[in-house]
Amino acid sequence: MTDVTALRTRWQDALVAVRGAAPGPDPLPYADNLLGRWAEPQRRYHTIAHLTQVLDRVDALAGHAADPDVVRLAVWFHDAVYRPDRTENEERSAALAERALPEAGLPDAATAEVARLVRLTVTHDPAPGDTNGEALCDADLAILAAAPKEYAAYAAQVREEYGFVPDEAFREGRAAVLRQLLGLPRLFRTPLGSAEWEPRARQNLTTELELLTR
Repeated sequence: MTDVTALRTRWQDALVAVRGAAPGPDPLPYADNLLGRWAEPQRRYHTIAHLTQVLDRVDALAGHAADPDVVRLAVWFHDAVYRPDRTENEERSAALAERALPEAGLPDAATAEVARLVRLTVTHDPAPGDTNGEALCDADLAILAAAPKEYAAYAAQVREEYGFVPDEAFREGRAAVLRQLLGLPRLFRTPLGSAEWEPRARQNLTTELELLTR
């Protein structure tokens, strides 16, 4: 069961760390607004559990990021707007960050970096040396390297989110996504991701593709 109290504390800690000594409003109402978004009924995979998992993975990758607390704020926003039948979720999530974070007392530069990172999750393709982007993208994609049973549950949850798509169309679309991922030279950019997650992720993707196309 997800510990919402602990999540609220994690949000507060990250926001206050980035805000610094600048005055600002109580961080917790912002956490509650975001948690409400992550708990919307149309979600099956992109839930509070996913938020927690990505935050945990950013913690594991924190030593790689230039500003891990900014990355943590980007995690909170990266799927804050999520409708499976729409294509502009990342842009709308970034725009939400651009509205909410200045009001919460964040400096303009930090707000811009959070929004940039959220938009980066469209492609998961950070530029070389973009350590914040590498940490966020690797944390978001780490589910691909889950144990087989957990990966199968993830794949089933994605299918549920796209329940409005007919089976044949979903199989074709999902297979295209899997082929695109497998065609990348690297799925993960951080040393930890490359060493520990890459091999299992490629095996999981290959297995799912075989199941979809046999």
